[in-house]
Amino acid sequence: MGQALQRQIKTSVVACIMDDKDRILLTRRNIPPFFGQWVMPGGKIDHGESIESALLREVEEEVGLKVKIDKLVDIYEHLAIGNKKDHYIILYYRAIALSSELKLNYSELSEAVWFSDHQLPDLNVPPGCRQVLARLFPKLTWADLEHPGEDADNEIPNITALR
Repeated sequence: MGQALQRQIKTSVVACIMDDKDRILLTRRNIPPFFGQWVMPGGKIDHGESIESALLREVEEEVGLKVKIDKLVDIYEHLAIGNKKDHYIILYYRAIALSSELKLNYSELSEAVWFSDHQLPDLNVPPGCRQVLARLFPKLTWADLEHPGEDADNEIPNITALR
């Protein structure tokens, strides 16, 4: 009598890194999920790792920056992501850059850019990222902030090509 393997929720942390000009750092992913889209640096929390340690580690691994964590901005849930129907809970924290030289991890990212607020609404970002950017920059007009609900395949460009 075999017991079904319980699927796990993947918990991630993301840094909304601001500089002294009130610009935000976004990275373009070159791996799934969110391949080709602009997102903030971040990633999965390892078992036994604190939220703070995970956030600092992920930022340094992806863009080579040291940051100071400011405060929790939002929590976003992605359901049924990709062909594995992954379930993510993502904690978005505002962070302040303590260093300025970017050192990209090109195995995950194709580029990183400091964006001014007026540039953000036209970018290709996943819904969770859009929701958080709308909280950080409330005076901007955003095209579509509707939560994707159960069918989040649309969040990942060319999902059928990745299967």
